[in-house]
Parts: sequence; C-alpha cells; structure tokens
Amino acid sequence: MTLDFVPIWITILAVGIFMYVALDGFGLGVGILSRYAPSAKDRDTMIRSIAPVWSGNETWLILGGVGLLAAFPLAFAVIVPALYFPILTMLIGLIFRGVAFEFRSVPRARVALWNAGFHWGSVLAAFSQGVMLGNFVEGFAVQGRSFAGGSFDCVRPFALVSGVALVFGYGLLGAGWLVLKTEGELQSWARRQGRLMFVAVLAFIAVVTALMLVWHEHVVARWLTWPNMALLWPVPAASALSAYWLWRALGRGGDAQPFIATVLLFATSYLGLAISIWPMIVPYQITLWDAAASPKSQAFLLVGTLLLLPIILMYSAWSYWVFRGKVRADIGYGGH
Repeated sequence: MTLDFVPIWITILAVGIFMYVALDGFGLGVGILSRYAPSAKDRDTMIRSIAPVWSGNETWLILGGVGLLAAFPLAFAVIVPALYFPILTMLIGLIFRGVAFEFRSVPRARVALWNAGFHWGSVLAAFSQGVMLGNFVEGFAVQGRSFAGGSFDCVRPFALVSGVALVFGYGLLGAGWLVLKTEGELQSWARRQGRLMFVAVLAFIAVVTALMLVWHEHVVARWLTWPNMALLWPVPAASALSAYWLWRALGRGGDAQPFIATVLLFATSYLGLAISIWPMIVPYQITLWDAAASPKSQAFLLVGTLLLLPIILMYSAWSYWVFRGKVRADIGYGGH
C-alpha cells in the first residue's frame, strides 16, 4: 500500500506560510508605520523592538518556497511564472529593507535615507505579497500542466487592491506588536494607528468574501449549502469574534490582547480561504494530489524536514523568550 504524504506536506506548507505572515508580517508592519512615528526617538524604539527577531522570521518564507518546489513541483511550475514580477519586487523590497536596517546605525550614516529605505522596502514587500494573494484568489490561466498567461497578467485591478490591503494588514500586525512591546505615548499612538488599519482590513475581508461568492460557484456550494453551513459556521463566527475583540483591545485592552487578536483574525481569514479553495493548490485548476511529487520523493524530503522543523520552532521560541518584555530607546529590552 502506498502511503499518502500529501496531507502532511500541505500541513507543513500551510503552517509555514502562516508563520511567515504572522511573524514577518509584524516586522514589515513596523517598517510601514516607522515613517509616521511621532518622533525620531520613537522610530528608533520601533525598529529596536524587532531587531532581535526580524531576520529569523524570514526562515518561514524560505521553508514555504522550498517546500512548494519539493513537494508540489507542478504547482511551483505554474505559480512562479504567473507571479514572477510580484516575487521579484518582493525580493527587491526585502533586500532594501534589510540593507537599510543595517546601514541606518553605522557611524555617519545618512539616517534619513536609510529610514526611507526601510519604510519603502517594507511597503514594497507587503504590497507585492498582497498582489500575489489577489492573483491567487482570482486564479491563474492554466493550459494542460503549464501557466498559459502573460508576464503582466498579474497586474489586475483586484490584485492591486489586494496589495494595498495587505499593506494595511501588516500595518495592523505591526501596531499590535508595538502595543505589546512599547509603553507610554508611543503605545497610545500605536493603538490609534491600529484602529485606522483595522477599518481598512475589515473592509477588504468583506470585499474578498463577497467577490469569491460571486466569481466562483463552488465557493457558494462550499459555504452556503447544507450540511456545509452547519459544519463550517464556526469559522466566520470566530472571525467576527476576533474582529470584535481586536477593536475593543485596541481601545483599552491589555498590552498583549491587540497582537493576539490580530493574529487570530488573520488565522481565521486564512482558514476561510483554505476551506474555499480546498482541495486545489492552483486555484481553480490543479488539486494537491495532481501537483504532488511521487510518494518516494515526498517521503525522502520529509525525513529532513521533520528533523529541521523542530529546530526552527525551538530557535524561534527561544528568541522570543529571551527578548520578551518591553523595549525602550535608551536601554533596549527590559524585564517583564
């Protein structure tokens, strides 16, 4: 009997992608918000808050890309050509962000220039990821086993709107992180920025939900027919409760609540999208099993992945534990 490794691999990829969105998302969000910091000292505090963890968060992006290539090569062969330019601009943004992060603190640095590079690199990376998300929701032109569209098919109105929406989404994550890690006036400022970002994110979630129901009949069948409605109602209910909790937490909740509620809102939205397109990996053309590598290849790659994944998780958890507590511009990280 041939073992089916597809459920294991899609779980690994799904977790990896979500970990990247949640963890590097707040780092990008801090970069997006940094341009509007109340003062130069506050901007330094904001950037200091992500300094110990920002580069390690991108490990999850590498895991997602390599895992897609290794476990689902057909999907990789379709998705990457379809999203070539957004992937390219994302990498350019991440490079500018990383270079600016390091160079802004060297002696005699042009701080204003590198601050701008950090901000705009973060915006470009977030916008590019949103464009990829928008194209994924709309679907790709596929003929046989290949992408059948053109190089600029990714430049679609909905995809561009998705790019702007994810900039706000990462800004919301960044605001939640700053509420968690800072105090005083900067924390109050982050709460106000979070509420502004939240309104835009909630509007986009509503638009995406409506458009998917209009564009794709199988999405209607998945969510609005019996008994699926009875089985799946906890997902939108959890999303609505997360949104309500987030709005209240940004107003007067504890320090950790806004960030936790934002992550939960992203998680429920992510789960809703996964349910809508299941079992497709190239919406709405190729299933997970059609795109999968041979079971022997998946099994071979799984051995190394299952060895490395706990190490990544332990390293990440240890980094966040060591640098827990508040950060201040004058002394760095304090205790609880």
